[in-house]
Amino acid sequence: MVNLLLAAATLMAASTLAQAQTEQDLYDQVEFDMPKVVEPTFPDNKVSIADYGAIGNGLFDNAEAFAKAIAAVAKKGGGKVIVPNGIWLTGPIEFKSNINLHTEQGALIIFSEDKSKYPVIGTSFEGLETYRCQSPISGRDLENIAITGKGVIDGSGGVWRPVKKDKMSPSQWKALVKSGGVLSDDEKVWYPSKAYEKANKLTKNFNVPPFETRAEFEAIKDFLRPVMVSFIHCKKVLLDGPTFQNSPAWNLHPLMCEDVIIRNVTVRNPWYSQNGDGLDLESCKNALIYNNTFDVGDDAICIKSGKNEDGRKRAIPTENVIIKYNTVYHGHGGFVVGSEMSGGVKNLKVSHCTFIGTDVGLRFKSTRGRGGVVENIYISDIDMIDIPTEAIRFNMFYGGESPIPEEGQDGIAAEEVPAVEVTVETPSFKNIFMKNIVATGSGTAALFQGLPEMKLMNVKLENALLEAESGITMIDADQLELKNVKVINKKGKTLTIYNSANVAVDKFSFESNSNQAILVIGSQSNKISFTNSEVKEESIVKGKEVKKKAVKLK
Repeated sequence: MVNLLLAAATLMAASTLAQAQTEQDLYDQVEFDMPKVVEPTFPDNKVSIADYGAIGNGLFDNAEAFAKAIAAVAKKGGGKVIVPNGIWLTGPIEFKSNINLHTEQGALIIFSEDKSKYPVIGTSFEGLETYRCQSPISGRDLENIAITGKGVIDGSGGVWRPVKKDKMSPSQWKALVKSGGVLSDDEKVWYPSKAYEKANKLTKNFNVPPFETRAEFEAIKDFLRPVMVSFIHCKKVLLDGPTFQNSPAWNLHPLMCEDVIIRNVTVRNPWYSQNGDGLDLESCKNALIYNNTFDVGDDAICIKSGKNEDGRKRAIPTENVIIKYNTVYHGHGGFVVGSEMSGGVKNLKVSHCTFIGTDVGLRFKSTRGRGGVVENIYISDIDMIDIPTEAIRFNMFYGGESPIPEEGQDGIAAEEVPAVEVTVETPSFKNIFMKNIVATGSGTAALFQGLPEMKLMNVKLENALLEAESGITMIDADQLELKNVKVINKKGKTLTIYNSANVAVDKFSFESNSNQAILVIGSQSNKISFTNSEVKEESIVKGKEVKKKAVKLK
């Protein structure tokens, strides 16, 4: 165990060292045709918000000063709007083209807690066309925009978010309840207002109420938490240097943007913040995400492209993205695709990232109704430690009992999930390649789960060391390959294969407390081969429904 942890620590240190490489290094060994991402440039015009009446005492509302400074620089053709050292309270900041909002060291932009300053607007949230409150920072149909420097940008998210009692200490919970708001009927959830609680009861589709008119949304405005940074239909977008923290909902949300660079930023949200994602890159083309740190309350680096019919109608995939040299601490997932992926995702390179204690490491998620195709994803040199659930998780099917039997059973424990007709609503994940993966201290080594009617297709895991409580499970997969993979699991089967075919396992090794480490079940399991591996006939348990020649040792 000590050697494993030392190996993981060495690889993590190597990842940190690699961050010193040049930007050209980002494009090295990319497996697809990756266009050069165009960085914004700005004229040499500079103004300070202090020149327009801003006062950095944390009390004065500087919204007008920000607006005037941005307008003045835009009128000159663009340039830098400087936010100097100080505490700059403000309402929403609206960008214009050719603006670089530059936060100097010691600058803190903090957004007002007064929700009346954030009007209800038409936008997209969680992949659906809807209404939300205006974002603290926003821009639409712009070109050449940036947020740079070493300052801190705080979204005052605490006045917007609900909080679950079990996510706080008793003293924290007592202080929160005393601050105002209302409690749920069972007193286990705190809501910022009665209007929020009312809307929450009406909403079944996560955080998007089932209303149609603006008036209906206005009535529950408190519920419509905005993302903190919203750039929509913009070209040449740069975020470089600042800390973004405490957002009402998602932190950074580029939507339908092109040529996006996010580097050297820190993204922070309280670990208990619901929907407190770090970065949601949605329906964007040509992006670089590198040298960043995330510590958030939901998914950290998340790739999306719209949800269900709205996403399919938009039909704009997220494509041509390089994600490299990032570190993630808390988060539901370190790197995530979905679940809103209805417009498709393709051509992604993810490498040299470190996940420390994220709930899941590499996370792919969808469900029936989404549609969309996720393909051509290349992941390498990922180091993970203390992942409490799955280090690698593919789950295309939410709901229903697991078809995998309990330990000690040799048949199917639950009724098989029936296949349904394949339509435009059927999601598809295929051509996903992972190599050089180290994960120690995980709850589960890996889960690969497709749909009965649309198998998880052509996925390869190569050169991996996975140390976990539980082993690897495959459900409804086709053409899944494990090559030079070592699994160290403390309980259960090392490898469970259910209704999966064309499974190639080469140079597979394991350490397990069970002599029968491999379980193959499901009538559709077929063409499963073990070559150059430690697996022997006596290591394999097969269900009665599995064909005699379904598994071969070579």
